[in-house]
Amino acid sequence: MTPRRRVLLVGVVALFLGYSLPGQEKWLLTALWFRGQEVCGLPGRGVERACQAARQLDTVLPMLTLLGLLVAAVVGIWAAARWCLRPVRDLAEPIAHVGPQNLGHRIRRHGRDELARLSGAIDDMMERIAAGYEGQRRFAANASHELRTPLAVQRTLIEVGMARSLTGEQLELLTGQLLETNERNERLIEGLLALSESDQGLHSSTPQRLDEIVTTVLAAYRDRATAAGVTVESHLAPRVVMGERVLLERLVTNLVENAIKYNRPDGTLTVAVGGTPALTVVNTGQVVPAEAVAGLFEPFRRLARDRTNQGGGAGLGLAIARSITQAHDGIIAARPAEYGGLRVDVQLPTPH
Repeated sequence: MTPRRRVLLVGVVALFLGYSLPGQEKWLLTALWFRGQEVCGLPGRGVERACQAARQLDTVLPMLTLLGLLVAAVVGIWAAARWCLRPVRDLAEPIAHVGPQNLGHRIRRHGRDELARLSGAIDDMMERIAAGYEGQRRFAANASHELRTPLAVQRTLIEVGMARSLTGEQLELLTGQLLETNERNERLIEGLLALSESDQGLHSSTPQRLDEIVTTVLAAYRDRATAAGVTVESHLAPRVVMGERVLLERLVTNLVENAIKYNRPDGTLTVAVGGTPALTVVNTGQVVPAEAVAGLFEPFRRLARDRTNQGGGAGLGLAIARSITQAHDGIIAARPAEYGGLRVDVQLPTPH
């Protein structure tokens, strides 16, 4: 029986007792009074004492009856409350045993009552928790793989250098490869730290000129774009957003860096700042399948499935951009660009 039906049943019983008990009390007092009148009408000394006892009983009985009713009401309410809440206690028992070792456990109570809705909400919560645990496990596995690969390369290069004497040219090549691998590790660790900091949310929020931030970032990456043969086009209108300047700079930097890195020679990079969306970054890289776009925002996810083809990146750029956007209560979305490449739109709230 559901809690609603139990409460309804208890209410009906309480109404019935509420109407019937006062009548029974009056009937009992009336019977005792008539009996006292009969006794008092008889002669004798014993009869007089009996009449006094009857009159005292008439005075004390209502108080005793009221006290008894109060005690019975408290006990009855306590028992009724336990009885009504018993289905909730029964529901709490299986939840108490849920942990990381059995995140797949679900209540799956059928019906349309309150307990069924509560069970459904708990099952949905468990789905989200399980997805979060699975995401953390996958993130840890991917991070371990990303770190293990360059470390293995470093170990191999060191062992080659220790196994034989090298010429100056070979030593220069070896140290260059070691330096490149070490820089790769630094970028990966820096990306992991940035992702962790952005996931913690904003420490402060002040008005920031997004167009000025984009101008600064584009100026810093203009030489890199020229070296890659990418033409930069910007359409910047004044736009004020609330947030942290350092995180917003990192957001724009990641989008611009990705747009240059995964562009084609003689391609273009278009950056626009305006109303809605607040920021748009479009490049002309390789064709991106529409079904692969959502996965690009996952950590260590790249369009190329081959992990050895890193392209100088750690696969964290768009994941960090999404985390920063969410920290600013914004929305980031991507879709394939018209002539190949990717279009990323960032919506950020306007200050009140």
